[in-house]
Amino acid sequence: MTTTPETIRYTADVVATTPDGRVLLIERGWPPHEGCWALPGGHVDPGETSRDAAARELAEETGVHVDPGHLRQIGVFDGPDRDPRGRYVTVAYLAVVPNDTQAIAGDDARTAHWFPATWPPPMAFDHANILAAALEASYTPAS
Repeated sequence: MTTTPETIRYTADVVATTPDGRVLLIERGWPPHEGCWALPGGHVDPGETSRDAAARELAEETGVHVDPGHLRQIGVFDGPDRDPRGRYVTVAYLAVVPNDTQAIAGDDARTAHWFPATWPPPMAFDHANILAAALEASYTPAS
């Protein structure tokens, strides 16, 4: 029995938090989940690492700039049904930014807003799971 390889898209997402316990989310301006809240993120471009893509997407969608080297990897999220457009595998990163960091929606985001990390609105895709993993990782010392 032969099988056809599955097309997989490679993405990066960022959980940007502040020391006072807020998380930065964008309101999606396009389908799927148009109008829903999500983590900043997007496709990894050719020749780019997921870490560089995460920093780029954060800047493009929210105007928040971080050094890619300061991003902490949370994990890889590859559930086969995490995106209705097909198979998407994302590497998620944590960025801790100052409490007074301003965010301005850009690129594909309608708006960007800081929410309490422990009380965010309903989120698109599996982003609530990614946020939960980030919050757990932020309270666990790195090994």
